[in-house]
Amino acid sequence: MSNQENHVHTDEHQHHMNSHDHMVNEDHSEHMHHQTEMTHNAHANHGESMDHSMHMGNLKVTFIVSLLLSIPIILLSPMMGINLPFQITFPGSDWLVLIFASILFIYGGRPFLKGAKMELEMRNPAMMTLISLGISVAFFYSVYAFIMNNVIKSQTHVMDFFWELATLIVIMLLGHWIEMNAVSRAGDALQKMAELLPSTALVLDASGNTKEVALKDVQVGEKVLVKSGEKIPADGKIIEGKTNVNEAMVTGESKDIQKNINDSVIGGSVNGSGTITVEITGTGESGYLSQVMALVSNAQKDKSRVESLSDKVAKLLFYVALCVGIGAFIIWLFLTGDLNIALERMVTVLIIACPHALGLAIPLVTARSTSLGAKNGLLIKNRQALEVSKKVDVVMMDKTGTLTEGNFAVTNYQTFSPKVSKEQVLTLMAALEQNSSHPLSVGILKKIDELRLTIPKAVEITNLPGIGIAGQVNGEDIKIVSISYLNKHHISYDKKLFEALSNQGNSISFLLVAEQNVGLVAQGDQIKPESKMMIEKLKAKGIQPVMLTGDNQQVASVVAKQLGIEDVHAELMPDEKEAIVKSYKEQGLVVMMVGDGINDAPSLARANIGVAIGAGTDVAIESADVILVKSNPSDILHFLSLAKNTQSKMVQNLWWGAGYNIVAIPLAAGVFANWGIILSPAIGAILMSFSAVIVAINAMLLRVD
Repeated sequence: MSNQENHVHTDEHQHHMNSHDHMVNEDHSEHMHHQTEMTHNAHANHGESMDHSMHMGNLKVTFIVSLLLSIPIILLSPMMGINLPFQITFPGSDWLVLIFASILFIYGGRPFLKGAKMELEMRNPAMMTLISLGISVAFFYSVYAFIMNNVIKSQTHVMDFFWELATLIVIMLLGHWIEMNAVSRAGDALQKMAELLPSTALVLDASGNTKEVALKDVQVGEKVLVKSGEKIPADGKIIEGKTNVNEAMVTGESKDIQKNINDSVIGGSVNGSGTITVEITGTGESGYLSQVMALVSNAQKDKSRVESLSDKVAKLLFYVALCVGIGAFIIWLFLTGDLNIALERMVTVLIIACPHALGLAIPLVTARSTSLGAKNGLLIKNRQALEVSKKVDVVMMDKTGTLTEGNFAVTNYQTFSPKVSKEQVLTLMAALEQNSSHPLSVGILKKIDELRLTIPKAVEITNLPGIGIAGQVNGEDIKIVSISYLNKHHISYDKKLFEALSNQGNSISFLLVAEQNVGLVAQGDQIKPESKMMIEKLKAKGIQPVMLTGDNQQVASVVAKQLGIEDVHAELMPDEKEAIVKSYKEQGLVVMMVGDGINDAPSLARANIGVAIGAGTDVAIESADVILVKSNPSDILHFLSLAKNTQSKMVQNLWWGAGYNIVAIPLAAGVFANWGIILSPAIGAILMSFSAVIVAINAMLLRVD
């Protein structure tokens, strides 16, 4: 899978010693810095207003209680001074309205007021500030009207806005509750993964006895027994036994994966036919499933640039509303000399400026987008990727495991020494490979099983990063290396045979005994059936496909030719991949990098959009912006489609949200009063609610092509 493609026993053995270790501790400082910076910026940009859960509390309870408080207000309070057919009044009803409205404002309005406080403390008024302005003006003006009508006994009846206050708070709470439900649904798709974990585990004590323990009580470092057919309770490392593990429900990988001693397993995956002892390496939040589920949660906190724009629009509306409202008050007071009329115009402006629809425009779309992504195997970790995707010029792809199946089978094996038979070439390689689950290793071991050969015992097995793997068998030093190692150390080999095998699309591994080339094993891989279609569609979109691989040039060229990829870079180390990504970016091109997330991590972090094929490693989780759980390359197209449609819906909703306010504010101010056109608070509230409904419906219409 990925950079390790030349079996290359270059970094390939680093890969198969570590790639399925989901608790690998790698230094992705660049990415982590980037991620931290983004999270900080996103939070600072909007305070709490986008992460409503931070100040909304239990929205369901708040909404229900506020609705109950609103019912008597709506029944007892006139709308714009007009008694609706269902409304009633009786002596003292005005006092009841005041009491219920005061409780409603304090309780139902608290989430918005709290959010506004945070925005103002950061000197960044936005959504919550604008909403708070509207409900505060409605409440305090209505209290003023109550005092004038019931205490001072003003000869001129002052119209209150208690009815508008109640409906405003309820509508906005309902909208935010809907939004939170949409957000949570995105997490529900991943939450189901948590249900994969068993409730208990068989923990082994020092004496080897087993005890059934609740999963939550299992600690890192403890040893658990997993029987055939049972679910693996937590992330860990096999210390005894071998088996096949089905990770389909966790990673989307449909094939059973052979697991041996020292191989890592994922909590929630299903053990096959063998009984294994697992040393726990991750539980709770440190476990793989928890990390994956955290992706959606973190995605909800991130903000795209379009979303930031909506905040800027809200800030602008806040200042516009204040200026227009105050201006309307001054002008109407000057024209009419009537304080009540002037106040009414100002209040109308400030109330209808509340951007309910605008506040929902982006969150509902992104919530829907994240939810759709999760259902379609797309884990969108960084929502910034949704915006950047429309600008992608180049898609760079790893070969093995990304464009190809990664299921290697031995197609040829040769000896170059009279002291070593062909079968011994296989067995000596198998001696070093037998504790590995890497596809190339599995291919050799399958061939051993097929031929029923006996594997000798290897000792002092050492991974050689960037080189291969080494060890001792029967007192002799042996190595498995790639062609690049032979060339670098000027070790002779049959170039015609190598080229012939490579031209057939094989990955070649060489066996060295005492630094002498004694044989080779050639293994073939199959191109994923979706890869060719995906490449064709990328090219149809005007996007340039580029292959970046650690495999040798011949193999890479064969695969690239079959897929229609013209730009191929082979025999690359991780830093070289990153350098290529960087060079394309320096040319002003927007780059998407697609890899398996292990040695591709630097290039995934460097690219404008990093896409990990398969959610099987912590490196993929840390380094990628988007994770394709099903390991299907065609999901790249699904992501591009989702991103395009998401952007379109965002722009549409922004126009619905902001457009309403652009029209309504001047009408409310009475700019067209000479023509008999004045927008009342009641009509404004109705239109605002209508606009919010349209925004919500439009968001739910988002689809993946």
